[in-house]
Amino acid sequence: MRRVCLTLPTNRECSATIALLADEAAYAVTHFEAEVHLLILDSCEPAVYAEHAEAVGRLPHHPRVVVHHLDEDAQRGFLREVVARSGSTKNDLLLDLMLPAGISYGACTNRAFLIGEALGCTSVHRRDSDSRYQQRDGQWAFPIHHELLAIGLTASDVADRVDEWDLTPQEAGRRVAMVGASFVGEPSVDLAEMAAADPATYEEVVGLWAPLDASEESKRELVAESFLGAGQRSFESDHAVLTRVDPMRVDMCNIAFHGVHTRVPLPPATDTIGSDYFLIHLVHDAGLPGVLHNRDIVNYYTNERRTDAGFAAYQTRYVKFLLSMLHLHFCYAELAAAGDGLLQADGTVDTGRVAGIVRRSTQLDLAENVERLDRLDAAYRKLGGRYAALADQLRPQRERLLEEARADMADFALLIESWQGLVHAAGQVGLGAASDAGRTGAR
Repeated sequence: MRRVCLTLPTNRECSATIALLADEAAYAVTHFEAEVHLLILDSCEPAVYAEHAEAVGRLPHHPRVVVHHLDEDAQRGFLREVVARSGSTKNDLLLDLMLPAGISYGACTNRAFLIGEALGCTSVHRRDSDSRYQQRDGQWAFPIHHELLAIGLTASDVADRVDEWDLTPQEAGRRVAMVGASFVGEPSVDLAEMAAADPATYEEVVGLWAPLDASEESKRELVAESFLGAGQRSFESDHAVLTRVDPMRVDMCNIAFHGVHTRVPLPPATDTIGSDYFLIHLVHDAGLPGVLHNRDIVNYYTNERRTDAGFAAYQTRYVKFLLSMLHLHFCYAELAAAGDGLLQADGTVDTGRVAGIVRRSTQLDLAENVERLDRLDAAYRKLGGRYAALADQLRPQRERLLEEARADMADFALLIESWQGLVHAAGQVGLGAASDAGRTGAR
């Protein structure tokens, strides 16, 4: 019986989401020969953690669902032992990259990858705290249905479980490395206020995540589909395609990985939205099979984002995302050029080659990012109000922001180079290190 990890990283109150995730786990073990480890990585303040612990305590028991609720003390204890056993000479830095003080979308998922390995799970299935599931005829459309039908199996064996497939014979002989879908509801990046106030400025700001030398037509196409997911599409019936999945068609709130996440981690950049999508590109460019389905998750915004402090923090994360794209566009182009040359003879990703690509991206001229900041400054000042105030706040930080984008990629290269040691150590350590180090609930 296979063992899988269904994970929910959170830094906000989400007791309702925890209950829904437990329902998804129960669905999985009812319909599949699987044992589900429901992993809640909780970075909330103590009072909210306590609410979550109560929510976990109310979950119905199922013999093949095991719930792990880990606060940051427990996570740090686990990571400290893993790093110590990994053979690295940069233990303190690796620990900071795995559990940084700031918000890191990549780091929280990397922790799930290592804990999944410690639990003996063959795949990791990620959800987000600000999302819900769709329903059809009173039944939840749980994504894990499609994930467990295909993840980790040889693609040719999955062909009769999907509605369409489009792979070369060589690709069909590889294992399904990723299963995913998108989201419906509110856009994944909160720029609706800008779009309503000044559509032309919105197009300028969103278009800045394309390479600056991209054609105007390609920028318009990018803007038209950016951050919208599947729009307002309602789930009516299942449809799944076995293919090399287009990275623009899936979201990290609705994803499962097999194999590839034990070879390469996600970028650990802090306070940078979109920093956790690297593996989606890697799977596609390396020619690894995936399944794209239509059990899209419902995205919504939390109230904190609407406050002035939340607005400034979120928009700054968006600025850092734009600056990261100078380096990531280089990486994605190199990955695409390498193609299945990124794979070793056994079909696994060549970790060293990926690390080399990422490290080379740190040598890029930063002139393009300087221009991005100039254009953003002009756009925010044109919008006025709190956008202009944000421009004032960002101006003295320009040099720091430029250097952080470069340094984030250097840190990512180091983490990739260290990843095999960390994965191996996690398998040796097991989850007992977390249980011994801090508060953790397991049911």
